[in-house]
Amino acid sequence: MDRFPRCYRALLLGLLIPIGAGGQEQLTLGQAIRRALGESPEAKTAQAGRLEAKANESLARTQMLPQVSFTQDISRGNDPVYVFGSKLREQRFTAADFDVGALNRPTPVGDFSSRLSGSWTAFDSLKTQKAIRSARLMEKSADASAQAVDQKVVLDVVQAYQSVLFAERQIDIAQHEVETAQALFDSVDDHVKAGLAVEADRMSAQVNLASRKQTLIVAQGELAMAWAQLRLATGVPNLRQTKLKPIESHDYPELPLEQEIETASKTRADLKSIFEAQSAQASAVSAAKWSYGPKISAYGNAEQDRPTFAGRGGNSWVAGVQISVDVLPFSKHAQLAHENAIKARVDAQSAAYEQQVRLQVSQAHIQQQTAQLSVATARAAIDQATESLRILRNRYEAGLANLTDLLRSEDAERQSQMNYWHSVYGNAVAHAQLLFAMGTLTPEVAEELQ
Repeated sequence: MDRFPRCYRALLLGLLIPIGAGGQEQLTLGQAIRRALGESPEAKTAQAGRLEAKANESLARTQMLPQVSFTQDISRGNDPVYVFGSKLREQRFTAADFDVGALNRPTPVGDFSSRLSGSWTAFDSLKTQKAIRSARLMEKSADASAQAVDQKVVLDVVQAYQSVLFAERQIDIAQHEVETAQALFDSVDDHVKAGLAVEADRMSAQVNLASRKQTLIVAQGELAMAWAQLRLATGVPNLRQTKLKPIESHDYPELPLEQEIETASKTRADLKSIFEAQSAQASAVSAAKWSYGPKISAYGNAEQDRPTFAGRGGNSWVAGVQISVDVLPFSKHAQLAHENAIKARVDAQSAAYEQQVRLQVSQAHIQQQTAQLSVATARAAIDQATESLRILRNRYEAGLANLTDLLRSEDAERQSQMNYWHSVYGNAVAHAQLLFAMGTLTPEVAEELQ
């Protein structure tokens, strides 16, 4: 017999080597989730957004603080006004400086001016307070958004982890089928040599064995792709391929749909984020309205002028209060219109998102019910297929059934196993998706899937 081609054997061996790294600690679902929350680019991006919102809130608060600056000015010139003013500020102006010739054609002088100035907006019709409140709400929105991203990262890890588990299960089944097909071929070959079977039976068994080996290669490729998805979900490109800890079949609790929708409306972090953003935009509109009011500012200036850097000079100061009102607030009209337009958009998005959340919970609820029913059905089917295969094997050995019937029964038994494990892992994913839709998929809850 032409055994498995060398190229296939080499490929199969290469694919099996990473999995055969026995002795390595099994990567649990909880470990994968923790690594993802620390390494995932999505989680890091959300954390950066949270820090940005916090910085914006601090920036808004600075508008209530006094502004103080220090200026050191060094100058020299013979401009008449400059010379006259400099001597006055330096407090060295004399009667001789009133000479008309000296006033018109003064000798160049230097001035070293050290100036400390400050200003403070004492009242701006509550515009700054409204802006601070808007920034604070946006910070809360960013925090909630980051929580929503964390839950999405958890869901992605759960789905990728399940994909790896199913791929591993496919390999286990495929390896068993290769062994079974090899044993069947050996048995048929013995029957043909003994004259108890025809050559066509041996050819069919040989084709069946090659098909099973090909299925094993495909399963190995799917495992490699599943690991690539898990590395992407965890944000760890060099995550070592090890045997994962299987997730057991569970019967997850079922809640009424309306109760799940109500839970989602209270706990969904992304929904809370958009509600906070909605409130923040309302404060931004209020700040734009209050900007039409009067503004009261205090200012002060202390200055020292000297003819040389280390010389003696004069000191002066000025302080005052300024009241200003924008008589033609065209830019404020445009700003208010802009903020109102954003508010209308955010309000519409909020209403649409509430409906979307309700739909997501409903879909996840139905998928969870379907998945649990699929597990029960697949469990019964695998029992029936196994018993049917046992009977056909006995009949074939007794010469009461042909090889074609036996191969069909083996296909049915293998497919029933695939369907069962696909249902088991799909049930776990469906439950995770329902928890995500409800906003309760925390890392601690996700660990309970295992």
